[in-house]
Amino acid sequence: MAHAEQRGRGWRVRYQRLDGTWGSRGGFETKAAALAWGQEQEAQVRAGTWIDPKDQEITFGAFTDLWWAQARLADNTRAKYRSYLDAHILPQWRHWPLIAVFNHHLEIQGWANRLHEELAESTVSSVFALFSTICHTAVRARRIPANPCNGIRVSSGEYAAERHVATPAQVLRAALRLHHSLGRSGFVLCLMDAYTGARWSELVGLQPHEYDEVNGAIAVHRPLRETGGKLVKAPRTKTPAGKRWVQLPPFLDQLYRGLLAHSAREYVFTGAQGGQLRRGAFRARYWRPAFDGRPGSEEVWLRSPILPGFTFNEGRHTHRTWLADDGIPEVGRAARLGHRMPGMADVYEHVTPETKTRILEALTRRWENSLTRLDHAERRKLALIVPELADVHYRDDAA
Repeated sequence: MAHAEQRGRGWRVRYQRLDGTWGSRGGFETKAAALAWGQEQEAQVRAGTWIDPKDQEITFGAFTDLWWAQARLADNTRAKYRSYLDAHILPQWRHWPLIAVFNHHLEIQGWANRLHEELAESTVSSVFALFSTICHTAVRARRIPANPCNGIRVSSGEYAAERHVATPAQVLRAALRLHHSLGRSGFVLCLMDAYTGARWSELVGLQPHEYDEVNGAIAVHRPLRETGGKLVKAPRTKTPAGKRWVQLPPFLDQLYRGLLAHSAREYVFTGAQGGQLRRGAFRARYWRPAFDGRPGSEEVWLRSPILPGFTFNEGRHTHRTWLADDGIPEVGRAARLGHRMPGMADVYEHVTPETKTRILEALTRRWENSLTRLDHAERRKLALIVPELADVHYRDDAA
């Protein structure tokens, strides 16, 4: 049972810890205050909620080092988190004891508000999510009683990323422009983006041997990762569900085979000189001009915008939207994009051969429809680029 002892002008309390040993704390001005604190500790011990005060005093920075050493993170995620910690989280909280962080709800809210002054709302959400993850780990490690991030308002509720969905004709027109700037590799990559739904890292990481000639499918097993300025093959996909084979519709399979036949490089999709494609440079030099247009270009057909702001990742959104519009069941859409089905559907629903056939037929119809939307000049360009796919009318025009 807790009891108080006078020490000089102040009071010290002794209380019984969870393991039966005695703990103490001094510095109380009155005997009543000392006893109240000690009795509160023993009540928490009996309730199973007690946390050793010494564990609560570890600084946020020191606990973050412990968390970092045990965290299982992909290389690119580790690099992103390190940046968030060094630039935004640790400068504010490094020297704060965890219990002080827990007791300063308003300070946390103020910090979150200040982040909005320098960062986009989506980035603020990502930074705060990491901070909350570390605090949650501290709760699980019995360093603080609850997550102090609960109830903090991070988003204004007004932020919602605008998502573009391209039409097949828009994708084809952009692919023609990418052929003009990057060659056949750019043409096929643009079509692969919209007609496979694969991520950037999954497509640019493809190597010639990751192809099934019998089924006309690409293997999404080891995407490319950029870490510390270096591009390397990741040991695994982003999630277990992401490891998959993606069948190509016949027209795209033919294009992909042609690309493989004319390339002896390590990766299927490369730059004009054979180097690896980097997301930022590719976006600025090739992708944005293709969809946004080049107003100052000497060639008229390159000037006007096709779908301003359309991103490579939105090709993935476009692919899934197309499949939904074409009546493909959710299990087929999820499997193709490497998503996990929610709940028990992930256990009991499976993709049948009939569903796979429906997907390929739907994508083929979209491709064929896009051909009819091209104007005369665009048809001539297509016939020159891929004469093996152009019909007789297009080849006659080109001749």
